Amino acid sequence: MSEQVRNLSIRVVRFSENAILLVIGFATLYAAGLEVMRLIQTAKVELGDLFLLFIYAEVIGMVGAFYKSHRIPVTLPIIIAMTALCRMIILQSKDIDPVNILFEAGGILILAVAAFVMSMKDKMSLEKLRLRQDAEEREP
Repeated sequence: MSEQVRNLSIRVVRFSENAILLVIGFATLYAAGLEVMRLIQTAKVELGDLFLLFIYAEVIGMVGAFYKSHRIPVTLPIIIAMTALCRMIILQSKDIDPVNILFEAGGILILAVAAFVMSMKDKMSLEKLRLRQDAEEREP
């Protein structure tokens, strides 16, 4: 592949990624605004509503993290999924079989373990990078 084609493909991917994340950001802000308007109109706020707003805040945070560091930490989508499962349990707890609640809680536990493992991996990777940089600085 020629260098020009490679550079063009990199630019297309970056532009597409930025455009999609921009759409996600604006759509999330719009959805959060609609939800806040609904809360104001009904003058009633429930725990499920707060979880939904928290999910919107996490999505905006994930988009912001990408624009700040040009990468999305894997733990953010995992945390969003955990929050969504918590909201689902709260909204369905009266009408759902108790076994399903246990399955959903098990899903939250699995996601929590995955988030912990990924955060430890990130810390270990940063430590390895720091050790490599220290070793390179010490070499003559």
